[in-house]
Amino acid sequence: MSRGDGLILVIDQGTTGTRAALVSHNGLIVSYAYSEHTQIYPKPGWVEHNPLEIWEKVMLVVKEVIEKSKVDPRRIAAIGVTNQRETTVIWDPRTGQPAYNAVVWQDRRTAPQVDYLRSNHMDLVRSRTGLIPDPYFSGTKVWWLLDNVPGLRERAVRGEVIFGTVDTWVTWNLTRGSGDMLTPGLGGAHVTDYSNASRTMLFNIHRLDWDDELLEVEGKIPRVILPLPRPSSDRDCYGYTGPEVSSKLFSGVSIPVCGAAGDQQAALFGQVGFEVGEVKSTYGTGNFLLMNIGDRPIMSRGNLLTTVFYSLERGRATYALEGSIFVTGAAVQWLRDGLKIIEVSDEVEPLAASAEDTGGVYFVPAFVGLGAPYWDQYARGLIIGITRGTTRRHIARAVLESIAYLNRDVLEAMISDTGLRIPRIKVDGGAARDNFLMQFQADITGVEVWRPKVFETTSLGAAYLAGLAIGFWGSLDEVRANWALDRVFKPTMDPETRERLYRGWKAAVQRALGWAKEVPWAYGYEQ
Repeated sequence: MSRGDGLILVIDQGTTGTRAALVSHNGLIVSYAYSEHTQIYPKPGWVEHNPLEIWEKVMLVVKEVIEKSKVDPRRIAAIGVTNQRETTVIWDPRTGQPAYNAVVWQDRRTAPQVDYLRSNHMDLVRSRTGLIPDPYFSGTKVWWLLDNVPGLRERAVRGEVIFGTVDTWVTWNLTRGSGDMLTPGLGGAHVTDYSNASRTMLFNIHRLDWDDELLEVEGKIPRVILPLPRPSSDRDCYGYTGPEVSSKLFSGVSIPVCGAAGDQQAALFGQVGFEVGEVKSTYGTGNFLLMNIGDRPIMSRGNLLTTVFYSLERGRATYALEGSIFVTGAAVQWLRDGLKIIEVSDEVEPLAASAEDTGGVYFVPAFVGLGAPYWDQYARGLIIGITRGTTRRHIARAVLESIAYLNRDVLEAMISDTGLRIPRIKVDGGAARDNFLMQFQADITGVEVWRPKVFETTSLGAAYLAGLAIGFWGSLDEVRANWALDRVFKPTMDPETRERLYRGWKAAVQRALGWAKEVPWAYGYEQ
């Protein structure tokens, strides 16, 4: 089989659903399938997923994409995995049964543990991990599970359960029962890549390994439950698909699983952001901006995160500055499902565009606190500026504008940290199709917005990482040649208007900060 005939299978396990895609050598999505999974909200501020349902959806979409495309599984050269990051699963490797639901990255139940870390170990966490202590990250979720699931800590100490983020859970299940994997004896390949490991708040990004001191201060987490950290593109391969998966999905063919990255890192890789200073923004459930900062981590002064971007070999990595915005696309879903002012998400663009402006209305989507650059776990959502003349189109426009404002907040911090001028923002994700939002993004930042022809850059990034590991693509230059431009949005707003609108946004944010502390009983916090 020539490289031109081959395909890379990508499993993109996201916050709201799972996508499988087949990617060709020229970087095109040949076929894809998608299925949503259940969102579980046991208490205010708590968000969970059923890990077994996630795995069922993985199987479903992979089966569907192969059947729909009529591809011979022997053409699939490798599998790459990309995933919602930080979401935490603990399971029994003997049975494959989770000890508890997956605790999702959006979940805020560990605010008390985070308060403890901020008060006592802020410098340690920041300097070793590049992260700012927040319930967002996996470490305090593992801590909570060990303390609150009966018998779990004892089982963890005995090595009877293992932990992983969603990449690890998916890879373990893909390779379950295989005789060829990096972690024989654990049922499946119990591995994670450096980019996902760097999101746990347990990983030393300088040494590229788990940090015993962090494990100790974050609830005495036993090291034995942690996955093996590996490069994002692994020439040794994490493992091969196990007999059950190979039989059910691939006509008995065993396929190597040899690439993985967190979804946001994969998106920057898919946007071929290989040069220092390249920036992308992914518009998904949340918004995530990453800037390539090269082979040495920079500690942000502007409340951004320093994270592993990718790794092509053991013991070395390329790093990124990241601004994590928790809620953007999810606010559009809230318009649809919560307020019910639209029936489908696609209605928001024409509705917002039908209003000349917001009429002074600002919307701050702090449903689960605010991420970069504010990092206020007690902020809550706010709509301000409502008058008797406010209509649903003003609210819709304010929701879309809030996404652009939050992006500007992060870009300002990136410029401050690096001293670099940002010539363009490469965009991807579902909401990047929204021309109104993309134009407002260019206007409110004063920076060109570049939209690629292929939107599924997260899937592309995971495909490229897996393909590079087996020589399907020979170099980063070969990958770079696949990127193609769809449209450039140029700023048209005058600077005075831009800054006036942005000042209003900053004032609205100030009113949302710390609200959960004012009414702690409403959000399940102890008074």
